[in-house]
Amino acid sequence: MLFAALPTVHHQLLAHGTAARILRDHGAEQVAPAVNHSLVLPETDAEADMAAAGALDLLFNRLFAEPLLVGAYPDLEPFGVEMPIRDGDMEVISTPCDAYGLNYYNPTTVRAVADGPLPFDMVATPGAATTGFGPLWPIRPDTLRDFLIDLSSRYGQALPPIVISENGASFPEPDACTAPIDDDARIAYLHDHLGAVAEAMTAGVRIEGYTVWSLLDNFEWAEGFTQRFGLVHVDMDTGTRTPKASYAWYRDLICAARA
Repeated sequence: MLFAALPTVHHQLLAHGTAARILRDHGAEQVAPAVNHSLVLPETDAEADMAAAGALDLLFNRLFAEPLLVGAYPDLEPFGVEMPIRDGDMEVISTPCDAYGLNYYNPTTVRAVADGPLPFDMVATPGAATTGFGPLWPIRPDTLRDFLIDLSSRYGQALPPIVISENGASFPEPDACTAPIDDDARIAYLHDHLGAVAEAMTAGVRIEGYTVWSLLDNFEWAEGFTQRFGLVHVDMDTGTRTPKASYAWYRDLICAARA
């Protein structure tokens, strides 16, 4: 029954393509989607885990990237799903864009499940530290590099220049503070993920931008005010804003890069 929801993806993508054309008609100079992606890892080298990872990669990554970039869906027959495609839909969805926005936070590790609503379970990534979200948000910067290289290799010239539209991590922090928080874990996360982006660029991936998520602590769509991603601490009761150590670190990094 869960797979019966997949046709909603078609309408999301069709809305994107329609909006892209409207924006162009009204003079927009840069149009791009922003898609959440994750490198999917099998828990073990067992054939069943490898197949489970392939299934989630299709659902999480290819189901969105391939219609946008090559104008076709991957094979959904194993999931018993047929997309409600009408004449002209795929041409609209694959309207050329100036960049490919990519949100990336962490890899996803899966193990095969014989009986269940899905053919896999998401599990902790062996040996990886985690963010404030817990074991299913591991810290593995190398997977960002690997995902970018794979994306570029898989889609070639069909892939426009990439913009990392979101990359960041939540860590436990107090609700109120009177001085900058020393969020060394966030600084290390950003440092290492920027390094991964640089490695992907060295490998030939076209990347034109990188955006930290986020400047401010805010209302996270699934967890409300309980997760703090910001470079600036926000007291949710008073609205007081206090830059964290990561704010100064990132500011200085940008200044050094522009010098």
